[in-house]
Amino acid sequence: QVQLVESGGGLAQAGGSLRLSCAASGSIFSIGDMGWFRQAPGKQRELVAIISSGGDTNYADSVKGRFICSRDNAKKSVALQMNSLKPEDTAVYYCNANLRTRSYLSYVMYWGQGTQVTVSS
Repeated sequence: QVQLVESGGGLAQAGGSLRLSCAASGSIFSIGDMGWFRQAPGKQRELVAIISSGGDTNYADSVKGRFICSRDNAKKSVALQMNSLKPEDTAVYYCNANLRTRSYLSYVMYWGQGTQVTVSS
């Protein structure tokens, strides 16, 4: 069974920093794109950052220049360094990974359980 386990998050002041981490475990053959989404109260889940297996990244315009997404393929993990935090960054952050459990199976999207990030003004 595949699991994505997140850590980090919590409370920060505006202008501060937080770091989120996510590790995949279980029977995994290969991992494609990994990334982070977030969902604020009353809003739809939105993409924050995505990183390919080769390290190419894409960011939401709202976090460009402030957030850095990285991954460690050997550890099957992805991280999100969040700097210059703003109150509008407050949301539940979800880790995401597209992975295969067998070579002959298609990629399937998996999600972490979510971690709360709250930024006070």
